Amino acid sequence: MIRTDIIEDTVVSLLKEAVTSLPEDVLSALKKAEKNERSEIARTQLRTILNNIDAADSMAVPMCQDTGIHVFFVSGRITPGIEDRIRAGTLRATNEIPLRPNAVHPLTRENPGTNVAEGLPYVVFHPSSADYTEITVMPKGAGSENMTALAMLTPSQGIKGIKKFILDTVVNAAGKPCPPTILGIGIGGTADEATALSKKALLRPLDQRNADQSVAELESDLYEALNMTGIGPMGLGGDTTTLGVNIEIAYCHTASLPVAVNLQCWAGRRATARIYADGTVEYLTRGGSE
Repeated sequence: MIRTDIIEDTVVSLLKEAVTSLPEDVLSALKKAEKNERSEIARTQLRTILNNIDAADSMAVPMCQDTGIHVFFVSGRITPGIEDRIRAGTLRATNEIPLRPNAVHPLTRENPGTNVAEGLPYVVFHPSSADYTEITVMPKGAGSENMTALAMLTPSQGIKGIKKFILDTVVNAAGKPCPPTILGIGIGGTADEATALSKKALLRPLDQRNADQSVAELESDLYEALNMTGIGPMGLGGDTTTLGVNIEIAYCHTASLPVAVNLQCWAGRRATARIYADGTVEYLTRGGSE
């Protein structure tokens, strides 16, 4: 069994990594956008974003004041009590990094000041026979999360209807989710499964297309179309409205076509580590072991 104190320490390290630095694929996409952007206003916005990222990384402080709510994906070996250790690690990280306490009661808006409460942090488990426990954290800010959309399309609307719904969602969101955004899209399954898939899609690096060729073509088509909307960085116009489009699918009922969109702001924050039975921790996003 994996020691629970190692799990807690790893969660603290992952949260610090996630809020203070970006994965290389997201950083590369931002640099490419700044290089190729034709609008001077848009280039200024992208340069400001890149300068902000450098400052956060060098000073080891959060790159955005909204350090989000914390979504964890746990796969492989599931150690008993792991969710308690994730909650304890989140509480420690809130105090030590620090993280802004964002978790509030949905009705009373009471804030315990800990980022730990009923339903938060949100933990998704995918057990397997692997000889390690893999933990990924994705801090999710409200500006982008509030733009989430779900449509229960009819099969007759097909790919044309899917594209229209996604384009309409991004256009209606405009500058609210702090573009350039990353789009996670879930297609198929049930309503709740499509929404879960849309968030899972945000975990895939931007330079990796879906293995299903028909899905990969839709990702490319949407990427091109969305960057023709002219919304641009921070909604101020330009060529770069989205940094990437990732789609995950599930088979669905013959009479259904659920489609969910989960937007991520330019700060596509995520961090992953694997914990082995001997206590070794391998940090996959930044590299290195402890």
